[in-house]
Amino acid sequence: MLTAPTEAQETTAKELPGISRTKPESGPFVTLLDGKGGYMVPYTESLERTNIKFEMIPVPGGSVEIGSPASEAGHSEDEGPQFKVQLEPFWMAKTELTWAEYQTFMRCYRVFKDLSSSGIRQVTESNGVDAVTVPTPLYDPSHTYEHGDDPQQPAVTMTQYAAKQYTKWLSGLTGVQYRLPTEAEWEYAARAGSKSAYCFGDKVEELDKYAVYSENAGMGSAKVGSKAPNAFGLHDMHGNVWEWTIDQFSSKGFGDLGGKSFAGLAGTHWPTEADSRCVRGGGWQDSAERVRSAVRMGSVDVEWKIEDPNVPLSPWWYTSDPARMVGMRLVRSATPLSKEVLTKFWEIDVETIREDVNARLNEGRGAQGISVPELVKEFQRKK
Repeated sequence: MLTAPTEAQETTAKELPGISRTKPESGPFVTLLDGKGGYMVPYTESLERTNIKFEMIPVPGGSVEIGSPASEAGHSEDEGPQFKVQLEPFWMAKTELTWAEYQTFMRCYRVFKDLSSSGIRQVTESNGVDAVTVPTPLYDPSHTYEHGDDPQQPAVTMTQYAAKQYTKWLSGLTGVQYRLPTEAEWEYAARAGSKSAYCFGDKVEELDKYAVYSENAGMGSAKVGSKAPNAFGLHDMHGNVWEWTIDQFSSKGFGDLGGKSFAGLAGTHWPTEADSRCVRGGGWQDSAERVRSAVRMGSVDVEWKIEDPNVPLSPWWYTSDPARMVGMRLVRSATPLSKEVLTKFWEIDVETIREDVNARLNEGRGAQGISVPELVKEFQRKK
């Protein structure tokens, strides 16, 4: 259950997008605290004169059984044993993050470099906790963009660390807490109330309507939102590209979580290793069985960076398949999260990743800066 908001949270809710103080007459909405907390509604985030424009959809709270039963066609060991999670409402991006959005983040490389050389908004010991790092330019764009870089195609090949930094950067620009979903949030949103293999049922014959996958894909991903949405109004939860979650992946499945019930973030498997971060949903090269709601895959850093010529390997980019089919989707909690929890969603969680990032920054192959609303003016100036 949602706890009553503090006075500060009530003030923030009035100022932030996505909250209506009056009950909407139509369209999707989620009631908070019997209406006393307002109503969560869809909203579009748009930063003037940048390419950042995306729609967030309210997802009602509820319970979900994570994973799949052994009887489900295509079931694999890592999808079990099943466990339950009770979730509070949240917003989720209507579509996967696009190249238009991510390339705005990439342009921060030069912006941060210019600001630093001019002595403006530099990173210091006192503000370092608010700093974000942005990727170096792609070493071989033709390889990354081989399957397309249309502004409305999903952005791909970013590491989980880079995806987390994107959400922190965007949060700094907007004042809204954006982050990656947990596995439980992702699967709950993908199922949209269903308990079947797909959000619409078990009939593979109907998959073409909802998913871009091996049987109907072209040479790459489709533009986001090309297929029908699920019951929550979310597109491409099946197929198109895999999507990052915050959780650690294990090929042995959910282990001792099986059969248990959790609330909120309690069932989250926070990462403890640089490798095997979990992506969900399947991609355009995958079979029907591999785009089911319960399908999981873990990252493999060495193999996914095998074509990276850099030493140390880039902490921001993958270079090799299947990573060229891995993207991300934004989430925002209904109740603002504490700084302690946000740190888990935004910051480095393993020392080896920190060492790689610091090594690249010390070599000048990466940029660091403070993401604030005033930064939008820098994008306007660059354009």
